Amino acid sequence: MTQTTEAPPAGSPHRSRPVPVKAASTFAQALNAALADAMEADPTVLMFGEDVGVLGGVFRITDGLTARFGEERCFDTPLAEAGIVGMAVGMAMNGMRPVVEMQFDAFAYPAFEQVVSHVAKMRNRTRGAVHLPIVIRIPYAGGIGGVEHHCDSSEAYYAHTPGLTVLAPATVRDAYFLLREAIASPDPVVFLEPKKLYWSREDVDLAELRRTFEDGQAPRRIGRAVVARAGTDATLISYGPSVPTALAAAAAAAEEGRSIEVIDLRSIVPFDDETVCESVRRTGRAVVVAEAPGFASVASEIVARVQERCFHSLAAPVLRVTGFDIPYPSPKLEHFYLPSVDRILDAVDDLQWED
Repeated sequence: MTQTTEAPPAGSPHRSRPVPVKAASTFAQALNAALADAMEADPTVLMFGEDVGVLGGVFRITDGLTARFGEERCFDTPLAEAGIVGMAVGMAMNGMRPVVEMQFDAFAYPAFEQVVSHVAKMRNRTRGAVHLPIVIRIPYAGGIGGVEHHCDSSEAYYAHTPGLTVLAPATVRDAYFLLREAIASPDPVVFLEPKKLYWSREDVDLAELRRTFEDGQAPRRIGRAVVARAGTDATLISYGPSVPTALAAAAAAAEEGRSIEVIDLRSIVPFDDETVCESVRRTGRAVVVAEAPGFASVASEIVARVQERCFHSLAAPVLRVTGFDIPYPSPKLEHFYLPSVDRILDAVDDLQWED
């Protein structure tokens, strides 16, 4: 535990005294702890994928797991994404709980046939007799200056596939709890990990998170959005990598005299209509913020759901701030592509305030 010091009271014979504070944990450390705690709690949980063993993964999310649990529980695979997911299907059908890593978002596409044809459909195909408790971890989205095939926003492909749960945490705390929930789920989960948030930090005690989860005291997060910042004038709806940008935009708007609420979806599928619509009905205006291209996107679905459910409460059309409808750009150009504070504030300005 890290420590800081505070000034002694007047007349104290001591120069200073230590004051314990919580250690800052990163998003990556929270995921690592969630995997380790799940593997400790359940011997049927396995972790495998490309370079996840001794190396600990490209982003070190699986660091130390092979040393702790052995090569039978955390191991490397060939560079064969379809084979990785196909093997997970067989393991899950025989009582295991495999967690697999697709090394980068665009590397996952060779496995897409397995995901759509088998992972998502097995329970329906067997009339509920066979469950597939598989977690497919995908480091995803941009903001790290990655080259082609290393940055992509692929959530719409998975969200459009019935039978999959699709999650995208934005905070250290949610990274831990959502991954534990995903591993415990009887159904397949696509777990989208925003790469640019791996090094974000929060003052959280990972051991305390473990106790809270295993004591059954952690509120359920799958299917539950959260108000990340309260406001009264408009609602920003976001998830995963775009949540910090939305929060920054709300802070900037406050300096201009506007009170902006920010909703962090956390769970794309299932979707929390109740929390989103309660906010929009109260503020009367909404902007959806997401990195993926806007056409036929998750952002499009959110806009449709809000318009259908909140039409009579809206003071202006629901707008979107998204990536452009182009292939993901080169590292030097990605800052033009990604939603920014300025683009979000411009959208907020367009919400027909003059009316």
